[in-house]
Amino acid sequence: MAGSSVTDGAAERLGYITRVQSFSACHRLHSIHLSDEENKRVYGKCNNPNGHGHNYKVEVTVRGKIDAHTGMVMNLTDLKARIEEVIMIPLDHKNLDKDVPYFAKVVSTTENVAVYIWDHMVKLLPPSLLYEIKIHETDKNIVIYRGE
Repeated sequence: MAGSSVTDGAAERLGYITRVQSFSACHRLHSIHLSDEENKRVYGKCNNPNGHGHNYKVEVTVRGKIDAHTGMVMNLTDLKARIEEVIMIPLDHKNLDKDVPYFAKVVSTTENVAVYIWDHMVKLLPPSLLYEIKIHETDKNIVIYRGE
């Protein structure tokens, strides 16, 4: 079989697990590296000084070997706990720019939110297990980050 190895007569299989979590947060797209005029031009209505909010939907996907004894790539209870720690506690119902120190100097675009989640999640998971962070900012705007 292509892409698999055989151990004790049984093929090792790779699996992907995705856990979906929603959170609500507000932010203002504003770069400290741009003038006020440039910020207004680049970010438009999203540069509103009072900010705006989103109901984000985040998909965290892990990829790994399906354990022959447990039948799992990862225990979903453990993944759920890591998501709580990385996403829900620091981001849910927060002003990203004011409540999350990371965004004090980093523009809180959805791309950068995905990087933030990746960087924190990868520290808490076994090596090479995190595969993808996908964030639905709206029904039409989706960002994918794979640590590249």
